[in-house]
Amino acid sequence: MTTTKEAVLKALGTVQEPDLGQDLVTLNMIRNLVVEGDKASFSVMLTTPACPLKGKIEADCRNALKTVEGIKTVEIKMDSDVPNDGRMRGLLNMPIRNAIAIGSGKGGVGKSTVSVNVAVALAMSGARVGLLDADIYGPNTPTMLGVEKLPPPDGQRLHPAQAYGLKMISMGLLVKPGQPLIWRGPMLNSAIRQFLGDVEWGELDYLIVDLPPGTGDAALSLAQALPLSGAVIVTLPQLVSLEDAGRGLNMFKQLEVPILGIVENMSYLDLPDGTRMDIFGSGGGEQLAQATETTFLGKLPIDQNVRIGGDSGKPIVVSYPDSPVALAFTEISQKIAQKVSVSALGANNSLPINIVE
Repeated sequence: MTTTKEAVLKALGTVQEPDLGQDLVTLNMIRNLVVEGDKASFSVMLTTPACPLKGKIEADCRNALKTVEGIKTVEIKMDSDVPNDGRMRGLLNMPIRNAIAIGSGKGGVGKSTVSVNVAVALAMSGARVGLLDADIYGPNTPTMLGVEKLPPPDGQRLHPAQAYGLKMISMGLLVKPGQPLIWRGPMLNSAIRQFLGDVEWGELDYLIVDLPPGTGDAALSLAQALPLSGAVIVTLPQLVSLEDAGRGLNMFKQLEVPILGIVENMSYLDLPDGTRMDIFGSGGGEQLAQATETTFLGKLPIDQNVRIGGDSGKPIVVSYPDSPVALAFTEISQKIAQKVSVSALGANNSLPINIVE
């Protein structure tokens, strides 16, 4: 008996994409299907390389093909094509599929640490990632990524620095170390627009924007200059941080920027005796998410290696990728990518890929 492509596709049509609620064949996620003898080979085109359900989808495909008579060998390539959120960025000449702001209502909550590690985790998954340090007054990302200077400019356009597979621009690379920036709002707005329009970013799946703390000029300028796919709010568990994070969240809502979720940083400290210390309280991020009907993206434990990595220019997702906090960063990055893809596909009402070949 010769197994046909139709029989294989029929079996794969029983495999659901959990987030999108439809089967892989209907969603046109099966590509390059070839059936030769007792072997079936094909690609599964995911909506993000950081898909947290990649393993489950592959396993479901293999299980489905066990029911197809004549198929003994299955070869699957897990590929991806990140959908565009549909927002127009043509005026800035930026081929960026999704732009994600990471902010907070107050300083000192580890927002830049979250931005850097989320960006690196997405880049490590295979995505094309840029990191824009919009914290003009306190640019820390160059230190956290171990970058000291930008490449030489090309005519009128700057080229971003590169580290750990991502592209990055920061005011910290354009001024002398220690030089203060005593700028008023219009200058801040101009700098952010130049970071967007005068930098040769190339095509990106995700642009992560590290915002300064608070609800001031920078966040407003960014939201006006760059259509955002969504925003992530970083908070500590303590009450004061939650109140400020709530203000930051409401600011994005007023600017009509979708809220992707809340990250609770420095949630707890695991002690050598196995107990857990809640230094800044407990459960605040989850409470804020529930109160605002927002997704809770996860908790990040306290780990001195996060600080060491930030000071030495080696993010913890690189230096200790199997540590609990690095795994938490990776999971949070996957959830962010997942939400952005689902939102983009909902807005576009289709996948950015074509019919099965």
